[in-house]
Amino acid sequence: MSSKPVGYITRIEKFSACHRLHSPFLSNEENVIVYGKCNNENGHGHNYTVEVTLRGPVEEDTGMVENITELKRAMQIAIMDVLDHKNLDKDVPYFKNVVSTTENVSVFIWNNLTLHLEKPSLLYEVKVHETDKNIIAYRGEVIEA
Repeated sequence: MSSKPVGYITRIEKFSACHRLHSPFLSNEENVIVYGKCNNENGHGHNYTVEVTLRGPVEEDTGMVENITELKRAMQIAIMDVLDHKNLDKDVPYFKNVVSTTENVSVFIWNNLTLHLEKPSLLYEVKVHETDKNIIAYRGEVIEA
């Protein structure tokens, strides 16, 4: 059995979107307390930066974990086409009953990428920078409640 080095490749995209942090499971008063100014009835916007990392063996024949062109294609379809210049709460059906926090945006992107990557098993991490100071990472992990 031969061994192959493991590599990580990351591609970055940026998109702009607006949203309102408002949970249908909380009262209006609770939403204001929990989300503060981010509960503004008219919403607010972000210039998000998304890092998608694939992890896998460096293939001997290509010298790559995955062709970056394939990752770029999947990110265009799974992220840019559905999120860029959108109102997350009104334009993206996933967020109809899911609060559009950056945590949930990360989960949405992960799930959507798995539908569009040729090798979804290589998906290692989705990292979303909501601001320069607020960054969420998601690796597909779940905890049974």
